[in-house]
Amino acid sequence: MKKIIGIAAIIIGVVAIASAYIVFGPATKFTSGSHYLYVRDNPSPGEQIMYELDTGNIIRSVSIFNLLAKQAKAWDKITPGRFEIKKGESIFSIIRTLRNNHQSPVRLVINKLRIREDLAKTIGKNFSTDSINTLDFLSSNDSLSSLGVDTNTLMTLIIPDTYFLNWNASPEKILSRMKDEQEKFWNKNDRLQKAQSLNLTPTQVYTLASIVEEETNKNDEKGNIASVYMNRLNSGMKLSADPTIKFAMKNFALKNIYDKYLKTPSPYNTYMNKGLPPGPICTPQSVTIDAVLDAPRTDYMFFVARSDFSGYHQFTSNYAEHEKYAKLYHQAFDTLMAHKRLDSLTKTLQH
Repeated sequence: MKKIIGIAAIIIGVVAIASAYIVFGPATKFTSGSHYLYVRDNPSPGEQIMYELDTGNIIRSVSIFNLLAKQAKAWDKITPGRFEIKKGESIFSIIRTLRNNHQSPVRLVINKLRIREDLAKTIGKNFSTDSINTLDFLSSNDSLSSLGVDTNTLMTLIIPDTYFLNWNASPEKILSRMKDEQEKFWNKNDRLQKAQSLNLTPTQVYTLASIVEEETNKNDEKGNIASVYMNRLNSGMKLSADPTIKFAMKNFALKNIYDKYLKTPSPYNTYMNKGLPPGPICTPQSVTIDAVLDAPRTDYMFFVARSDFSGYHQFTSNYAEHEKYAKLYHQAFDTLMAHKRLDSLTKTLQH
């Protein structure tokens, strides 16, 4: 009898250890990285998760997972979101993550965006909301009014950076977060005071910075370019900024701005309209915004690309001198294009 009891005890112990291992031991099938469960807003989130676990080759014991999840009432408490399952994680840990709504935030990286469609596509790609619904929100002044912007100034909410937000965040919530970070940005490093000293609002600084951003990727000359545009603004001269023509035409691949393009009817056409455009033409880097705020005082009124194709510009204070440097650049450009055409023809003949 004692022997039977002993054997039973051993069996029970083995079963208990095996059960504990199944529940608390490594349960994942994949061998590296993480797997993400995206739980959408639907009446049966448990069914969706079980389908993904069953078909996605994610965990070993799907039936045991379902049984324990039901006992823990996880299916009654789960909410829409993005949940991370790490390599080697246990069934117990996964169920606790789902039951307690421990979401894994999305890493949203924002660099240069130009138009609302770009922003809608970025949000739709990274979050549960689709780009069409997002664009509807971004295109409605009524929707944007609570954020203190309209369809023209929308992009001023965005300081290019890396943000972490929940996957199921709505467009309004995402933009509210952008607005919070934007306000923190402007309240640092005396930026509001610097804008005021230039007689510009933060929106105007941002808009001017967006033009500078499109003019050059050389951080060490952004201040001089900003000074040119501020000098034009202060003198009542039109900005005549080529990037605003590209924006007005919604053609950002243009290499040359011909005279016929300068007549494009648009409030963003700074060859036709005085002052700043009604909103930014891209999302400038923080370094570009600071370049505007800290722009040196110069008498520059013009600038043109240098003829050495270094990416830098030649700055001048009078038009005659500007024309001289512009002619040098165009001659160098024509020569370069002629060489490229000759090289292309030579390669074609060789084949």
